[in-house]
Amino acid sequence: MATEADKTVKPRKSAKPAQTAKPASKSRKTAAGKAPKVEATGASLAAIDEFCDTLWLEDGLAKNSLEAYRRDMTLFAHWLQTQRHKDLLATTADDLNAYFAARHADTKPSSANRRLAVLKRFFLLALRQNRITEDPCLRLRSAKQPPRFPKVLSEGQVEALLAAPDVSTPLGLRDRTMLELMYASGLRVSELVLLKSVEVGMNEGVLRITGKGNKTRLVPFGEEARSWIERYLRDGRPQILEGQIDDALFVTARGGAMTRQMFWTLIKKYALQGDIRAPLSPHTLRHAFATHLLNHGADLRVVQLLLGHADISTTQIYTHVARERLKKLHAEHHPRG
Repeated sequence: MATEADKTVKPRKSAKPAQTAKPASKSRKTAAGKAPKVEATGASLAAIDEFCDTLWLEDGLAKNSLEAYRRDMTLFAHWLQTQRHKDLLATTADDLNAYFAARHADTKPSSANRRLAVLKRFFLLALRQNRITEDPCLRLRSAKQPPRFPKVLSEGQVEALLAAPDVSTPLGLRDRTMLELMYASGLRVSELVLLKSVEVGMNEGVLRITGKGNKTRLVPFGEEARSWIERYLRDGRPQILEGQIDDALFVTARGGAMTRQMFWTLIKKYALQGDIRAPLSPHTLRHAFATHLLNHGADLRVVQLLLGHADISTTQIYTHVARERLKKLHAEHHPRG
């Protein structure tokens, strides 16, 4: 006679073990174990690949920009397949309105506008290639957003930040040189960490920078930054590399170039050491570079060229910051302010 325990371990006749052994290539599954209606189709993913390839060929977009475009397009493609059961090229204006209502009703206008700009670019390209007959983005309008002005450190705060690294160590010397060079030249963080030794013209006092859109510009860096670069090349970089060979100007203890994330960590670390409580960003010194130049009478067009801005309207945000700073100084120090 079978015991109760025997009954509990007997396999059920209806079980179908073969179904659980299907290869992933035939049945891709989500974490919940269900077939993925939520995933974009191969056709949509292929269209995204072609879109990113075209952007790379036509605009020379940097890797980080392409990854952001791909991420935004893939998120929309997943939503479209889940909620509307459609491929990307079948998108309508109603689909887009529903997507932004569902996903961006409570997000910042800037986030929604960034994704809308990516989608507009995708469908405009698809229309140009005759892959669609009508642009679903044609009547969509960007969300209104207040102007955003960068937070800028005062000249005294910049001095405190620059003085924070311990320059008696090779890594501290590297960090001081990075901070000095960014403030002296206004480089983007990506341009700073990717800078190669051969792109630094010590005799001429200029950097050869390849920026957004694969465009090259020459940027001067001044005597103060030059002295720190010379000291770093003599007393810091060789000690960090310990015989290794690397093209990057600013290297890590393990070899290889610094990353944007590493530099952002350094900014926060040294701001804390310098008792700087102002809002910060990875581009804090780039913003300070532009604003302080304008405060001291630099021409807006010159600042545009130094920053590598394609459109002068992007540079004009610093004129507002400079004016606000001057108004604040006037109010603080003028007897009738």
